[in-house]
Amino acid sequence: MASAGGPSGFAGISVRPDSSAACLIQKVGARSSSLPGAATVQVRRCQNKARNGQAIRCAMATGKKQGAATTASSGDQNKGGLRGKLNKVVLAYSGGLDTSVIVPWLRENYGCEVVCFTADVGQGAIELEGLEKKAKASGACQLVVKDLKEEFVNEYIYPCLRAGAVYERKYLLGTSMARPVIAKAMVDVAKEVGADAVAHGCTGKGNDQVRFELTFFALNPELKVVAPWREWDITGREDAIEYAKKHNVPVPVSKKSIYSRDRNLWHLSHEGDILEDPANEPKEDMYMMSVSPENAPSEPEYLEIGIIAGVPVSINGRDLSPASLLAELNEIGGKHGIGRIDMVENRLVGMKSRGVYETPGGTIMAAAVRELESLTLDRETMQWKDILALKYAELVYAGRWFDTLRQSMDAFMETITATTTGSVTLKLYKGSVNVASRKSPNSLYREDISSFENGEIYNQADAEGFIRLYGLPTRVRAMLEKGI
Repeated sequence: MASAGGPSGFAGISVRPDSSAACLIQKVGARSSSLPGAATVQVRRCQNKARNGQAIRCAMATGKKQGAATTASSGDQNKGGLRGKLNKVVLAYSGGLDTSVIVPWLRENYGCEVVCFTADVGQGAIELEGLEKKAKASGACQLVVKDLKEEFVNEYIYPCLRAGAVYERKYLLGTSMARPVIAKAMVDVAKEVGADAVAHGCTGKGNDQVRFELTFFALNPELKVVAPWREWDITGREDAIEYAKKHNVPVPVSKKSIYSRDRNLWHLSHEGDILEDPANEPKEDMYMMSVSPENAPSEPEYLEIGIIAGVPVSINGRDLSPASLLAELNEIGGKHGIGRIDMVENRLVGMKSRGVYETPGGTIMAAAVRELESLTLDRETMQWKDILALKYAELVYAGRWFDTLRQSMDAFMETITATTTGSVTLKLYKGSVNVASRKSPNSLYREDISSFENGEIYNQADAEGFIRLYGLPTRVRAMLEKGI
């Protein structure tokens, strides 16, 4: 998905001629205060001479030479569109079918400039390739790509990992965690470029529309929100393909095989096509991050995961940044067929949906943290953590990342996992993750106490009095029932 850059993020400016256009190269640096984690990109803003009453303009997040996209003239924009008038809209842009057709639709219906924003949350270089050309062909006035991978892992994935958040027993919240970091960047970008609205390509049947818009509401309630799937006459993806062809918008899918996918550094989700029938087994060629367990190596692999305060920091003794660590675990886990999930889940909007998820690195991380907690958390703390983790996962799934409740629960999780430091060795073998070793300087496990041999701290004779008192309510009820 996407975001755009603005004047306050420009670190340097230079002007040079380019054909008949004067091109302004603006460098957007990571030092932009309103765009944390931003990667350095170049923005080209081209102003060509007027031709046939129209201004030909483009601004693309790259230094490569490209042709200009045709936009409506300023006079036409002032008149508004078929549904009203907006000045400038920041669109969450992936270059996929939905967001590609939204660009011309916004211009036609709201008479506005469209600023495309693409967030790099680890979806891969392939999905980022050619975005400049696609945005230009669709009629966008500006495209900016921001690298949010480290922010995504450190500030969104790690809190959920530390909390043990799992939705409906299986889902590790890959898409749910990514939406607020993207939407937050969109709000920042809207302020920088002077946009009065934001837009997304989420359907009216899904969860993502809620996740995006709750973030918009929380961070800037004055922004107008445009959700084309809730407004236009397009009723499905095949209609959108026809619309794209009619408007000469390049799209990466065909009618014959359509999967709706969402990929980021944490996971890859698959929906649609044959998956819409829960009775159908997924096809093996659908998977992209992992091999089938049957085809995984015949020899197990051992990994030592170092953990500090409830979050992973190293692999086999090598310290890595959050994003780099997750990326490496994805490669290792995918090779062993780790992290495939097929589930029917309850969407926030009330319906059930079937999805297949690949989360190789995340599955390894979650297993490591959980096993270390078995040493560092006492019984009641662990129980309360597990209880609150269910609500935490529900809040994240529902898009309530910036709610006070989730933030307060996060403070609790951070406090109780402060001592969850140590290392866990895991055994990976044909789709399974099993613990081989746990170590922590803060371990509550005492071999001298737990041993079956008598020790000085635990006197087995004390158990008799404990059992009599602990079982007193059970004994009293039995006495009542028997008239004793």
